[in-house]
Amino acid sequence: MSPVTRAEVEDFLYMEADLLDNWKLAEWEALLTDDAGYYIPANDDPQGDHRKSLFIIADDRERIHQRIIRVMDPNCHAEFPKSHLSRIVGNVRILSQDGEFVTVASTFVVHRYRRYERMGEYVGAARHILKRDGDSFRIRERRVFLKSHELGSLGSVSFML
Repeated sequence: MSPVTRAEVEDFLYMEADLLDNWKLAEWEALLTDDAGYYIPANDDPQGDHRKSLFIIADDRERIHQRIIRVMDPNCHAEFPKSHLSRIVGNVRILSQDGEFVTVASTFVVHRYRRYERMGEYVGAARHILKRDGDSFRIRERRVFLKSHELGSLGSVSFML
C-alpha cells in the first residue's frame, strides 16, 4: 500500500469540516466505518480509556447514529434553529501508518454563532484513525481534545465537534 500524503489527509479533514459546518450529518455519517468511535475525553484524563474514565462523549457507531437523529430533529431545541458553525482545521500531521490505517493529529477552532447568544469558541486538537478507502478515507475513530480549563463556560456541545 502506498504511503498517504499530508495533502490527501488535509483534503479529507477539510471536507469533513465542511460537512459538519453545514449540518450535512448524514453525509458525514457515511464516512464512518461500521466499528467507528467518537470520543471527547474530560480534560483531567485526556488519554484515558472511555471504558474506565469519565468522557464528555464516548459513542460507538449506533450511538453516533442516534445522536445525529436527535440533533437533526426540529424538536431538538438545543439546535433549532441550527447554530452557524465555522471550523478552521490546521497543523495536520500524519503520526503513523499501519497498513490501511493512518493515525492523524490536527488542531481546530470552531466558532459557533447562535441566535440570542454570545459567540462560542471551541479550541482543541483532534486525532483521527482513518482507514484507506480507494482514493479517500473512512473514519474509524475520531477523538477530540478540548483546550479549556473549565468546560461549563463553553455551554452546550449539541453539535458535532
